Amino acid sequence: MTLAGADELQAERPRLLGMAFRMLGTMADAEDAVQEAYLRWHRLADDERQRIRMPAAWFTRVTSRICLDELGSARARREQYVGEWLPDPVPQERATELFGGLEESLVDPLDRIEFDESVSTALLVVLESLTPAERVVFVLHDVFGLPFGEIAEAVDRKPDACRQLATSARRHVRERREGDVPTALHDEVVQAFVAAARGGDISALTAVLDPSVELRSDGGGLVSAARKPVRGALNVTRFLLGIMEKQPDTEVSARITGDGMALGFGPAGVVAGVLNLHVRLNESGDAQVTDVWIAMNPERLALWQA
Repeated sequence: MTLAGADELQAERPRLLGMAFRMLGTMADAEDAVQEAYLRWHRLADDERQRIRMPAAWFTRVTSRICLDELGSARARREQYVGEWLPDPVPQERATELFGGLEESLVDPLDRIEFDESVSTALLVVLESLTPAERVVFVLHDVFGLPFGEIAEAVDRKPDACRQLATSARRHVRERREGDVPTALHDEVVQAFVAAARGGDISALTAVLDPSVELRSDGGGLVSAARKPVRGALNVTRFLLGIMEKQPDTEVSARITGDGMALGFGPAGVVAGVLNLHVRLNESGDAQVTDVWIAMNPERLALWQA
């Protein structure tokens, strides 16, 4: 393999990393999957590599299969995970740097997911509820715009079966995300949430939350975090205000993610946690917080540090 060929293959890494992250939900797992794909490439004999006319397509296929296998075993590992598991939050300024952009030359289906949204916590949480095959097909088609013929080779299924998987996944995503608000409205609610929390106003904070709101915090057993979901507006309010009362010196800063505005918090210069809010319209048409996601596992917050 020539130096130019090596450079060309390395240029594929951001795209593969972005694809694997959307399939697996964590940077560590995504990096492992991509690294394994490159290792498999280098294990090929020279004549085998020369017969591969489209290395980019080969890497897409191999990485997808690795992710498909990983998704099958991940669910068993999640059962052993300490406390609640959440996908890694990604600050928007790092997303393009890490994953590159989505190529406009790819097929652009009507249901193509926008780049920022495709790495949002809200979407990744929904993708966790799909079957492994649905998730892989959804990412390849609705995010990266690959035609079903190519996807069929990647997941070892017929194109019609992949089309059905994509339809099922898309329907599930739409149902789970019905009522989601535009980013501007999301950010307004986040600002109201912050103002109420800083003021210690129980009534104002409770009013921002949906009555059936659920809070999940992920410490991975490495830091103190609620090991079970906290449910109900009043319970969530008391939980959040209790944390603030115990840690009065914690600094809070607004950061942009695929969901919109999120909150990084911790001691000066360190992000010890990321709080993301899921905002939806209720039956009355008012925007309220339905989910509070707090990522605190220090092994998965490296992207947020200065």
